[in-house]
Amino acid sequence: MQPISNPNQTPLVDRSLDAVWHPCTQMKHHESLPLIAITKGKGAWLFDEQEKPLLDCISSWWTNLFGHSNPHINQAISAQLEKIEHVMLAGFTHPPVVELSEKLAALTKGHLGHIFYASDGASAVEIALKMSHHYWRLSNKPQKKKFVCLENGYHGETLGALAVTDVAIFRDAYGALLSDVFTMPSPDSRKAKEGETADDVASHAANALEALFEAEHENIAALIVEPLVQCAGQMAMHSPEYLRRVRVLCDRFNIHLIADEIAVGCGRTGKFFACEHAGIWPDFLTLSKGISGGYLPLSLSMTSDKIYQAFYGDQAQQGFLHSHSYTGNPLACAAALASLAIFESDHVLEKNIVRSQELEKAFAWAKEDERIQHWRQQGMILAFDVKPHVLKNQNVFPRDMFAASIQEGILIRPIGNTIYVMPPYILSMDEVMRMGTAVQRALNRVIS
Repeated sequence: MQPISNPNQTPLVDRSLDAVWHPCTQMKHHESLPLIAITKGKGAWLFDEQEKPLLDCISSWWTNLFGHSNPHINQAISAQLEKIEHVMLAGFTHPPVVELSEKLAALTKGHLGHIFYASDGASAVEIALKMSHHYWRLSNKPQKKKFVCLENGYHGETLGALAVTDVAIFRDAYGALLSDVFTMPSPDSRKAKEGETADDVASHAANALEALFEAEHENIAALIVEPLVQCAGQMAMHSPEYLRRVRVLCDRFNIHLIADEIAVGCGRTGKFFACEHAGIWPDFLTLSKGISGGYLPLSLSMTSDKIYQAFYGDQAQQGFLHSHSYTGNPLACAAALASLAIFESDHVLEKNIVRSQELEKAFAWAKEDERIQHWRQQGMILAFDVKPHVLKNQNVFPRDMFAASIQEGILIRPIGNTIYVMPPYILSMDEVMRMGTAVQRALNRVIS
């Protein structure tokens, strides 16, 4: 395969720039960084208008688990399309949403047996926040309406989700619209001082949280965390000990724990749910991205029977009156069921242990590279930071590295000075090694 190159401006690209406002993008940057038109995908590869291949090293924004145009998922969606494409979920139900809910509840061993559906990750977070707030109102504790989040955390860009996000580039412009929250220290293991471990950093962060809870627990509804990896926060990773500590603290002070597993769920960390590494279950758990295999918009918020029962009553106002037009879409649920079937039939979690070892081997060079610090890995997520003094301009490094990676035939999208990969679970050993080598060549090109 010949590596993909930045294409010359094509009619399709011109039309897109005229009509499409692309996400998370300063559109003016496309004057110097050409937009790439992708016309098809197969397996871990994307193809442009000239049929040039691009290895998808970040699963198309962390969504794709089993490759593009996966035949099993394709067939499941096609079969469902012949039955019913969509029906509203208010007053109706359908087989895919029931079966998916049962399977997901079983994966939590029944701890989280009630599931509310939406379309995107931020919406799932909004649901969890609203449910927590409403639960305390129904419990005659209306003063419990404050939320706690972590520094460097990211939970989405709708207003509720953005309020509990602490990534400045996303929230600064909208600060006047956002609710006040408590932002507490992250257990980011990169904070470890000489002689400290990741567990020590987790303990310091948990101690700070305990002090806040002691002072404010009567006003706090919930704490929201990204278990093990703060993905948009430069792939900051932390010890499972933090999750164990915060579960105890939330129980002690009667505060809900929301686990945002939108990016880290569905096997990314080595277990299906990241919380399993700590042996705990939250009060709410949100999923999106990989749950449909990267095929169709689908998100959900799982919760316990205790919380569900608080909303169960004779009065309509006691119910959770929240809705999305495409809640529980049958096609998306069919894709999710197909993805869960692949997990089971292909023993994906077991095989990912080997895949993660191959990933480590492919990036062994980065451990020895003096330009790099904070090499880290959690399952199928691998990241490292380029030392700031090495970079001529930290502001343009992500764009330069993205462009250089395209020239090397791979898709990566650095976050600040953090380079990471989060590939689909189907890469061959050759593809994994190719990815590691291409990232090294791209980095050498940018820095030199």
